[in-house]
Amino acid sequence: MSAEQWMLLFSGMLGGALRVGTPFLFVSLGECLTEKSGRVNLGLEGVLVLSAMVAFAAACLGQSAWTGVLAGAVAGGLLAALHGLLCSLPRVNDVATGIALMLLGSGLAFYGGKPFIQPQAPQIPAWELGQWSSSPALQSALRINTLLPLGLLLALLMAWGLRHTRYGLLLRLAGDSASAARALGHSVTGIRILATTLGGMVAGLGGASLTLFYPGSWNEGISSGQGLIAVALVIFARWSPLRCIGAAALFGGAGAIGPALQSVGMGWGYHLFGTLPYALTLLILVLSCKPGRLAQGCPGELAAAKH
Repeated sequence: MSAEQWMLLFSGMLGGALRVGTPFLFVSLGECLTEKSGRVNLGLEGVLVLSAMVAFAAACLGQSAWTGVLAGAVAGGLLAALHGLLCSLPRVNDVATGIALMLLGSGLAFYGGKPFIQPQAPQIPAWELGQWSSSPALQSALRINTLLPLGLLLALLMAWGLRHTRYGLLLRLAGDSASAARALGHSVTGIRILATTLGGMVAGLGGASLTLFYPGSWNEGISSGQGLIAVALVIFARWSPLRCIGAAALFGGAGAIGPALQSVGMGWGYHLFGTLPYALTLLILVLSCKPGRLAQGCPGELAAAKH
């Protein structure tokens, strides 16, 4: 390939890592917060799809992208709160409830979103960070979603809060040893419901990013399984909000390889490269979930649930 083609390829992968990685970042941060409390939310796919639809619908009706962002976060929080409340009932399984909520959220989104498949909604403004370059490809790659800096700041705040604040300590205590938290007089159920709800709101920002920035429209296949991939992302990041940034960039870049190769005229294997995020997910789960071996950083209550 020529130098120009290499530049196009690099720009395409960089742009993809930033655009595709933004929803991954929010969803993985939301799941990280939930799992730190000792609960798994496999319904995150439903949360993502529902929040994406609600954000798009609210932006259409309110003619404001930020109205849509707020609505998406609220919708994600409400569905996640339902998951938290149901899982707090006796003899209710987190995984089974998550699958049911995934189907519920997707069904509600598909039903409520039918009138919004064709219309256009106001989009989240972008930061044009590539104006210094004369390359249109690099300018496009550095067209940053305004929510991305918010996600990076949120990851930093989560990492600091979990380590240095009383609330972060209580959250980690509930996730590592529920009996110890109860012995100290804290409500493990309340902590987990709150963490699951907040995690759903964070994931809802990822849903809003899907429909209000990239790809910037609503359709029933908008998430492509990103909510489920987020569970593997959190394992890969070893339950660290800061590592979620790198994991999201990696998965975003993997998803951008196919389009980047197509942009330089290499059409062969386009659909094959599109499967890379799913292949990475499978690889991470195979390497991390070995019998008798706990993934580093795994909350104690989740580890106990495996036995």
